[in-house]
Amino acid sequence: MKTIRNPDDIVLEPAAPARAAVIWLHGLGADGSDFVPLVPALALPADAKVRFIFPHAPVRPVTVNAGLPMRAWYDIIGPNLGDRQDSVGIRASERIVRDYLDRQIASGIAPERIILAGFSQGGAMTLHIGLRLPQPIGGLIALSSYVPLHDVLDAEASTASRQTPIFIAHGDHDGVVPYAWGNDSAQGLRTRGYRVEWHRYAMGHELCNDEIADISAFIRERLAL
Repeated sequence: MKTIRNPDDIVLEPAAPARAAVIWLHGLGADGSDFVPLVPALALPADAKVRFIFPHAPVRPVTVNAGLPMRAWYDIIGPNLGDRQDSVGIRASERIVRDYLDRQIASGIAPERIILAGFSQGGAMTLHIGLRLPQPIGGLIALSSYVPLHDVLDAEASTASRQTPIFIAHGDHDGVVPYAWGNDSAQGLRTRGYRVEWHRYAMGHELCNDEIADISAFIRERLAL
């Protein structure tokens, strides 16, 4: 697999022309390189023609970081989900990520062979965007995260998104994004008729081997690998 790096993103290209794509969004304060080591750990088939794309979030001041700039998909105003959410930042990053999706489709990859994934803040963006897409895609993977702007979800969610399989996972000892946020998000989507696969792990704000194995299985199933 060939690694292509530029100021905007990191792309891992398969040996043969890509027929599927995974777009992975990092968490607050990290960058696109954070989850590059996950790709070999997924142990996908050697002939899997999957392109992995790791975008970098914009650098912006973050309130809970004393206003200092860091990579963030949106500002974090306070420690509670009930605190005012950065709707402007979320929607600006939505446009950025949608452009990545559009470019993959324009390159010839069918929407149903694209998976949007993310960890923590990246997972929140994954759910925000995925639930509003005008067409179903291969799948959504949201790890250690939650549904942002949940109060407007019912008004803004697309009908097509109900056909997109969703993998949601959370550690029950998460000290950064409370377990209840992930669980409530998963169960709330289930009650709305979304195709949610929910996983709970004995861990903190991180990934574990069992979770990686389950992510791999989800990707294999969704992309028929």
